Amino acid sequence: MTSEIQLIRGRWVFTGTTTLPDGAIAYQNDRIVAVDSWANLRAAYPNAPVLGSEQFVVMPGLINAHHHSNGVPHSLQGIDDTFLELWLFANLGLRSQDPTLKTLLTIAQLLQSGVTTVVDVTTISGPPETAHASLTARLNAYEQAGMRVALTPGATYDSFLVHHEDAAFLASLPAALQARVQTLLPLEQTLTPADYLALISEFVTTYKPHPHIDIWFGPSGPQWVSEALMVDIAAAAARLETQIQTHAVESFHEKLMGPRFYGKSVIAHLQALGVLSPRFSIAHGVWLNEADLAILATTGAAVSHNPGSNLRLRAGIAPLNAMLAAGVTVGLGMDGFALGDDEDMFAEMRLAARLHRTPQFDTPAPSYQDIFHLATMGSAKLMGKGDHIGQLAPGYKADVVLVKGDRLTWPWIAPEANPFDVVFLRAKAMDVDTVLVDGRVVLHNGMPTGFDLAAIGQAIAEELNQGSDRAEYRALVTDILPHLHQWYAQWPVPPLPPYASFNSCV
Repeated sequence: MTSEIQLIRGRWVFTGTTTLPDGAIAYQNDRIVAVDSWANLRAAYPNAPVLGSEQFVVMPGLINAHHHSNGVPHSLQGIDDTFLELWLFANLGLRSQDPTLKTLLTIAQLLQSGVTTVVDVTTISGPPETAHASLTARLNAYEQAGMRVALTPGATYDSFLVHHEDAAFLASLPAALQARVQTLLPLEQTLTPADYLALISEFVTTYKPHPHIDIWFGPSGPQWVSEALMVDIAAAAARLETQIQTHAVESFHEKLMGPRFYGKSVIAHLQALGVLSPRFSIAHGVWLNEADLAILATTGAAVSHNPGSNLRLRAGIAPLNAMLAAGVTVGLGMDGFALGDDEDMFAEMRLAARLHRTPQFDTPAPSYQDIFHLATMGSAKLMGKGDHIGQLAPGYKADVVLVKGDRLTWPWIAPEANPFDVVFLRAKAMDVDTVLVDGRVVLHNGMPTGFDLAAIGQAIAEELNQGSDRAEYRALVTDILPHLHQWYAQWPVPPLPPYASFNSCV
């Protein structure tokens, strides 16, 4: 049975392509019917219920193109920011959190930041039934919350310690430390590649009809899966008509990894495997070069730009201006590791806008609209959903965010001020009031409607208080990190001419 037309009103409506003063949206069920002035839509639908008012800013739901539902942040668990390779090992010290609870906590943070859609990358392991239960628990959270997600599971099969050289690194350690590593850290995956492919294929098929849940393949990275498995994943994704996301050329040593182990760049290696396509996206891409960008543009493979995470883990600054100039599809992601440790997508957009403004006249600088495009239409295209999410237009999904405008314009705003620039510069997650996904209100008055956030936080705190403190693992991390540092520091470094100039030695 078709439901009634409903209206959403705003002082400003940002459609993604234009700004409507005193505008409105008409939607029915899960789809937008019309976008026009408030006066026109009210006249067309005089009896329609109204959400919002002239006090709100209305915009398309933001799309987080790469994330990890970490639950309680790493900082609150005593894991410090450092180089990616050292940080990954330090994560052994993380305490266990129930997958449903941690995912709900993350969902709340995202919704409160105006994010309606997320690519949530997770890791699975163990026998198939264990992996199945873990994924089901996470999917239950998205079902309960009503948030749009592409859940993207991956499994690690290689490089548990260092990139491609586990045996040599392990042999370099003192005997007692080797024994501790082998006792505490099994250097193998019990979920076979065949089981992984079958499991994810099953979930893809099961969730195909679902209105707001998709399942993708998520090979962790080319160093963590075999070439054969990467090829098999690409074939399965094409057959099942789903997407793939992996991590690639995030850190400096991931850049060095290409020539060192493949005889070519990581992106050229992926191209040679035949896995790149519009179904394929990489997270980070910090160390892409011009030849890599040409490959991505030609194949249609996309990049999730994660500027805050890249800075926190000393990965560097991705060549965003060059990506856009080359015609690469680019989305924006927070990686579960935003700069302010607060999962504020507005802050992440501002960081991206500031970080890539070169300091000389007539040199590249993305506009605020360019960055907003990354976080909406760019991310939608990366997800293969550019024709129905990412903007407010007739026929598109009713994924809508209402932002309170009173703080943004206090104490006064000039009539000639650009509304979009004002909101882009000043809005924070705290200003998000209401969020709709598929026309359903999933956040109201800044709080999720599908679950009790305070109760979720309390349950996680109790679980962490009662669980293992993983002291043995934290002690192992402390003893291993100097050896990891020394291992990577000895890798040969080629000449590094600057990709973009932000300063000068003369």
